[in-house]
Amino acid sequence: MGQKEITEPVLILDDMGNPLNFGWARSPFFSYDSSLLTAPRRLVSESDRYIFFSSTHLIITEVLDDGYLGYVGMSVVSLRDKKRSTQYWTIPFPLGCFGLPENSDEGQVKLDAKKYYLNFAAMEGGIRIVKVDIRRFGHHQSVRGQLVFTPPPGAESLVTNMPWREKKQAFRCSRRSPCYIVEGVILFGAQELIFTRGNSWGIYEWNRGVRPRKDVRFWAAANGRSGDRQAGFSVGYDSADSTLGTENAFFLDGVIHKLDQVTFQISPSNWLLPWRFTSNDNRLEMTFTPHQERIEKRQMFFNYLTRRQVFGFFSGKVILDDGSDFHFQSLTGFAERRRTQL
Repeated sequence: MGQKEITEPVLILDDMGNPLNFGWARSPFFSYDSSLLTAPRRLVSESDRYIFFSSTHLIITEVLDDGYLGYVGMSVVSLRDKKRSTQYWTIPFPLGCFGLPENSDEGQVKLDAKKYYLNFAAMEGGIRIVKVDIRRFGHHQSVRGQLVFTPPPGAESLVTNMPWREKKQAFRCSRRSPCYIVEGVILFGAQELIFTRGNSWGIYEWNRGVRPRKDVRFWAAANGRSGDRQAGFSVGYDSADSTLGTENAFFLDGVIHKLDQVTFQISPSNWLLPWRFTSNDNRLEMTFTPHQERIEKRQMFFNYLTRRQVFGFFSGKVILDDGSDFHFQSLTGFAERRRTQL
């Protein structure tokens, strides 16, 4: 059975809360309605994440509601040296209190607390605005600013809806959009980080679903300019059943070139050695040159989350849908492994 492309709006939950309509799409055709969920709220996982970068810095802002364990925060990674700063706040028992939108094309995530202010807003025309204001960040610095994420004309997204084998109520609906152009300014302590059109890029990730008690997920993504084209990709896998739609695609000028399964080849003894990525359809050959990594561990009672992120640059070759080769060099991005257990 091959991958199934969904080309019109569909529901992903029936009236009994069971997931259905698995596959992948180029637009957010999957309709998520949390009121139909019958699984325990502690197993519901929802998250929004924005990654943006220039030639000097990569920044991640994110919100996660993972049942008993939640967090809010951001990381600032220097691409010129090995410096990075991270500030996350663990939120016990969020259980839906963040009010994350059910539609990835609409609404906003607005979190205003004493220590932080985050606002992710979806606007008309696919534009997104990210605002941050963190009074004390890392080494007693502050972070504040506003970024505008603009997609190229006709931009597509890789949207997947996948079940878990032998887990009747478990599923994950995800949207990955590694194709944004970013503009704006972030004041990071005494530094002014400037993001300008044509030199700064963004990735948007949106996840909603019911997770199994244990999972290990790998994901890598990048975006940027290669020659006179805008190129990006999203590749990954976990224990979910991706038979009807993998999370793998290459983006050229915002248009998807769909891939099948992608294998991550990582040195088990040193993740800072070069990685290699290949696809079973022989359409992708790619190397990843790591620059630095960060490891985080979080726990709330019996809910564990560990994540290992590696930042760096991707180069390689992909065969496009028309059969032509496209070579790309030094796309900025990251790769990660995320383990969860409840």
